[in-house]
Amino acid sequence: MSAAEGPLVVGVDSSTQSTKALVVDAATGRVVASGQAPHTVSSGAGRESDPRQWWDALCEALRQCGDAAHEAAAVSVGGQQHGLVTLDDRGEPVRPALLWNDVRSAPQARRLTEELGGAKFWAERTGSVPAASFTVTKWAWLAEHEPEAARATKAVRLPHDYLTERLTGQGTTDRGDVSGTGWWASGTESYDEEILAHVGLDPALLPRVVRPGEVAGTVHSHDLPFSKGTLVAPGTGDNAAAALGLGLRPGVPVMSLGTSGTVYAVSRHRPADPTGTVAGFADGRGDWLPLACTLNCTLAVDRVATLLGLDREAVEPGTAVTLLPYLDGERTPNLPNASGLLHGLRHDTTGGQLLQAAYDGAVHSLLGALDLVLDQDADPSAPLLLIGGGARGAAWQQTVRRLSGRPVQVPEAKELVALGAAAQAAGLLTGEDAAAVARRWDTAAGPVLDAVERDEETLARIAGVLSDAAPLLERPTDTH
Repeated sequence: MSAAEGPLVVGVDSSTQSTKALVVDAATGRVVASGQAPHTVSSGAGRESDPRQWWDALCEALRQCGDAAHEAAAVSVGGQQHGLVTLDDRGEPVRPALLWNDVRSAPQARRLTEELGGAKFWAERTGSVPAASFTVTKWAWLAEHEPEAARATKAVRLPHDYLTERLTGQGTTDRGDVSGTGWWASGTESYDEEILAHVGLDPALLPRVVRPGEVAGTVHSHDLPFSKGTLVAPGTGDNAAAALGLGLRPGVPVMSLGTSGTVYAVSRHRPADPTGTVAGFADGRGDWLPLACTLNCTLAVDRVATLLGLDREAVEPGTAVTLLPYLDGERTPNLPNASGLLHGLRHDTTGGQLLQAAYDGAVHSLLGALDLVLDQDADPSAPLLLIGGGARGAAWQQTVRRLSGRPVQVPEAKELVALGAAAQAAGLLTGEDAAAVARRWDTAAGPVLDAVERDEETLARIAGVLSDAAPLLERPTDTH
């Protein structure tokens, strides 16, 4: 292996299921070492993880990186958003962390919205309308259902905050991740005292918000293979880290195809959507990251393929059938009680056409959300960056091209969250903006698929079925 051209940095992606670490050459963006270790998530009514597993996984991932990690001059942590980490006066978890996909706090989300001025108040104050994923609703749930745990809590952290604090010994967060809590006022970029008072959370329990480009601290833990004095960057949430990893400029659209689907873009305008469709997150630099999420993406389409006994790529064109793959309810459009819906089935409809209809239904939802995420002055001909587990699938690529009418670019770089964290760490050493570091590394490079004519007929047909079927889709479904 050739010697690095510049100093080495470490970027971490602590996701729901595992923690990954990359050692990256700050000069070129070349990954010189990597490691990964899993953690567990509870099943049943809630989704919880022991934060100490995240730390153990980080230690193991760094151990796998070998001597390269010891040579690193800076480190940064990107992590899953929204999770509620409660610590006692010794810094130990009071209870397992409530994760982003723990939806037990849905009643608290509805109640908080009603009690404090309605959706418009929340959107204007925090940039987003509370949903069960947001941290403020999880704290309200904890205070209501486990008051002893709430009283024992002496520090409240997000997942990336917890790991950063284990590195530095100081309680810090960043604007990107804290913007997803529901208790940070996006207009003033400060904690919202009215909201905190309403949910009974003392601001003294919250971490200091470190500014972009500021050093959060230095590594003080002896458990890790870092040299003394290794710098620690602010870190951020996973979506903001992926945006940094792509080196996003304002107005460039991103579609991420995973179990759930997301669409987002960097904006210079502070978002505030009272419908709740767009979450008004901050990014990891100083701009904003309006984002919309659909619940049904690759997992739902793969389920349809399995039911049909087909490979996920076995799509066939030429169909007037419509399939809305809302197998887990849906968030965008907001139909939490919905189930999947099939319309237009004929004797000559093939399995491959049904599968293509599932792709069409999933992409229709994402493109509708993308129109809400992008600013009015965004370039409609700019390539759509396609990332996530589904991005390399030919059926996904062709469906996105046909229904968007845009050119589609598929970045070759993987592990964009960890790369974004690494770019943030490199920025501490060079004084550069983290997104500029990623652009210098050319992380978004990849094949560009030319635009094709937008399939307006299919888009209109799906929209029509969605409108006509609204009473059915809004009706609660008995799943027992």
